[in-house]
Amino acid sequence: MTKKIQVHVDGLAEMGNRFAAAWHRAQAGAAVDEAHVTFLSFQAMTETLSPRRLELLRYVRQHGAASMRGLTTSLGRDYKNVHQDVSALEAGGLLVREGRRLATPWNEVQASINLAPA
Repeated sequence: MTKKIQVHVDGLAEMGNRFAAAWHRAQAGAAVDEAHVTFLSFQAMTETLSPRRLELLRYVRQHGAASMRGLTTSLGRDYKNVHQDVSALEAGGLLVREGRRLATPWNEVQASINLAPA
């Protein structure tokens, strides 16, 4: 089964609407198994999901990462830069830390951009 996270470029009102809709479905007894991340601008999304960071997410999804040092070595990148990338992805809710281990619980990132005014 494909587990995905939905990434949105949207306003706070739309983010709240998604939360409220999921809450109401859960109250009605429906199973709610979805993950959303909302960025308030396209720039914020593309900075967080840069090509290097997407490469990092793909690597963690495919191979896992027992530690930051191990991930740095596997990617052949500078520790400081990998640490910054991991921090940004964690803050954005796209990468999960379980102790020292890093994980990406989904195998698909689906993006949508709202063109309506916020």
